[in-house]
Amino acid sequence: MSVGSVETEGRCVAMVCDAGPDVGIGHVMRCLALGEELVARGVRVVLVADLGRVPWAAEQVRCRGIEIASPGPGDVRDVLTRLEPSSVVVDSYLLPASVYADLRGRWPLLALTDGDPRGREADLYLDQNLGAEASTWPIPEGSRYLGGLAYAQQRRDIVRQRPSAPKSAADEHTPLRVLAFFGGTDAFGVSPRVARLVVRSGVAVELTVIAATPELAEQIAGIVPAPGQSVRVIGPTDTLAELVADADVVLSAAGTSAWELFCLGAAVGFVCVADNQQDAYVRMAADGLAVGVATLDELSSDPSAAVLRLQQLLTDPDHRARLRAQVWSRVDGLGPARVADALLSLSKPRRVGSS
Repeated sequence: MSVGSVETEGRCVAMVCDAGPDVGIGHVMRCLALGEELVARGVRVVLVADLGRVPWAAEQVRCRGIEIASPGPGDVRDVLTRLEPSSVVVDSYLLPASVYADLRGRWPLLALTDGDPRGREADLYLDQNLGAEASTWPIPEGSRYLGGLAYAQQRRDIVRQRPSAPKSAADEHTPLRVLAFFGGTDAFGVSPRVARLVVRSGVAVELTVIAATPELAEQIAGIVPAPGQSVRVIGPTDTLAELVADADVVLSAAGTSAWELFCLGAAVGFVCVADNQQDAYVRMAADGLAVGVATLDELSSDPSAAVLRLQQLLTDPDHRARLRAQVWSRVDGLGPARVADALLSLSKPRRVGSS
């Protein structure tokens, strides 16, 4: 198969991702979008990640026609050698820079980064974060850099739910529908704490919370809503895009899912749950793209301030409409195609049986 002038027959792309209950599945989810695009072009895609303890994420990978290879306790390079890929994609905070250099010496390499590559060598860099198009981070001579929201990765189920125009205040439900979710593992147990913030706000809402684990679901189920409120808890779901599209307000972590929410034109209140989210969390609020509800520390030390910020979001329909219009215009859903074009232009078909 060929797409444009790029021949894809016989190609295999291996995608190496951090994953697990402790590190979450954010790296996997943003690689899924690129993986889907490559599969649609006739490329064999293999995700190299430890998904044994996150079966829901493994199913999301397989149902998109992407294979899974577990790295096990050995060196990821051994797995890649057996796969004989035509190119490699790495989305990892854990692999040392020396491994990136070795991989680049053996295969064309795309590295997903969040800011400074920190000496990690690659032929192609992707930083899909807000403002990354203006980056001046040093990269190797001859390498190419893709930065900013034009390259943000959205899965196809997200793009299918993208509205033709952002929702207006007149389109909202009564009472307001609020969706809260904090990733496939919610490693910091944020969902019940945010549910309690919503209850403390006293605003009449229908709150749906996606609980990553049965333990978190049990905590949320025990929360007593304020008058005029309802609280519903559900488990991990493959209908997240539909839930976001139906919601009037979304509460989420300020991680990789932010750009999917923007593509859907959501009015979002973010919680910063990790240090690597801090820059985006601050900038999104400063640029008028979202409301920064709280950092993880603030949820523990000063929840009253978070309640006030949340109340503003839940009671100001004009503010929500402005947020939706801003984010809908910034992320168009074409990022995976742009990155796939760049990746396939630098990779060569693998030679079956080569060593």
